[in-house]
Amino acid sequence: MALATLALSSKYASSFAGDVRRLEGQSCMLEAPRVVTIRQGARNINRSVQIMNVASVPSTESGSNTKSYVRVGVLGASGYTGSEIVRLLALHPIFQVTLMTADRKAGQSLSSVFPHLLAQELPDLIAINDADFSKVDGVFCCLPHGTTQEIIAALPTNLKVVDLSADFRLRDVNEYEEWYHGPHRAPHLQKEAVYGLTELRRDKIQSARLVANPGCYPTSVQLPLVPLLENQLIEKDGIIIDAKSGVSGAGRSAKEANLYTEIAEGLHSYGVTNHRHVPEIEQGLTEAAGSKVTVSFTPHLIPMSRGMQSTIYVQMKSGITVDDLHWHLSDRYKNEEFVRILPKGAVPHTHHVRGSNYCFVSVFKDRIPGRAIILSVIDNLVKGASGQALQNFNLMVGVKEDCGLLQQPLFP
Repeated sequence: MALATLALSSKYASSFAGDVRRLEGQSCMLEAPRVVTIRQGARNINRSVQIMNVASVPSTESGSNTKSYVRVGVLGASGYTGSEIVRLLALHPIFQVTLMTADRKAGQSLSSVFPHLLAQELPDLIAINDADFSKVDGVFCCLPHGTTQEIIAALPTNLKVVDLSADFRLRDVNEYEEWYHGPHRAPHLQKEAVYGLTELRRDKIQSARLVANPGCYPTSVQLPLVPLLENQLIEKDGIIIDAKSGVSGAGRSAKEANLYTEIAEGLHSYGVTNHRHVPEIEQGLTEAAGSKVTVSFTPHLIPMSRGMQSTIYVQMKSGITVDDLHWHLSDRYKNEEFVRILPKGAVPHTHHVRGSNYCFVSVFKDRIPGRAIILSVIDNLVKGASGQALQNFNLMVGVKEDCGLLQQPLFP
């Protein structure tokens, strides 16, 4: 095997934009494995990895012929999605976290906030106002809804950005104001933002500078429904979505409603008729159907840390059978790594995708003639957030999109 020594240098070239330059002779998940010597601090770690051509820049170290990694910043690293990005990047052979912000935790190490990340060598958390964005090539923005627009608008325009908030998901800024109760503060960027449902928007994502990462519920719903609506296999009316999420979907901030005694040993609905993911779901389904789609969507909170299931009830077009739905979904996703259509009769469990970037889908015949039941499960923090964000960022910089994401689900 060829030996490639890639140095994690603290000195990097200052620009990432413009023409995409490639690490010569490297491949990610395409060629035979290579031993890569990674320098982290004073340690050298040998990893057998596969690397594809990736946009990068030469190291600025004097006399060095080694290549720099793609330097990544994580804004809002003290939240669940931010820490999940960092966890996933630990196994990425090309991306290195060189900047992490968390205003309320500034000055602390990430391992003091998330002890499970102790083994990673990471920069300390800093306030976002102290961040030097000339030392990163791209950022994952994991900040709360409503705070992201102005921050992204102020970032250098050469940076690749994946935003995990809802701030750029809705194309209509007036609709954003209606559902998020505040004016959009960067409408000029909304026109540029690409909606990042990876398997369905791959071509646009590859050339994007700013990607709006989808919400968790919309991901679990749109992956099975968009192909069926596009192929006119189901009616656009009468779609019912009964969705359930683990508590991590509510974020990490302290809330009375999320206390153990409020959630344990029970479940409850929330956001009935007015959940903020409704317009995002309807936006995607309307585009697929070619005319306005209105859904009945009710989410529920389940006493588990992570995981999501959407149970979807649809009316099939005249003459269409459940076998047709299953065949078309299987055909649409037959070459996709992360969307798996299960064999007929198989029931997906949230445990089956825990900790992974997979979406498992099953289709069943309803007892009501002409109707079908679709089950879709994801990990809300991975395929529903940070995993899909990394999948998108891989595409944006020319890395094969499953790079760093092939961890198998954790069970039991």
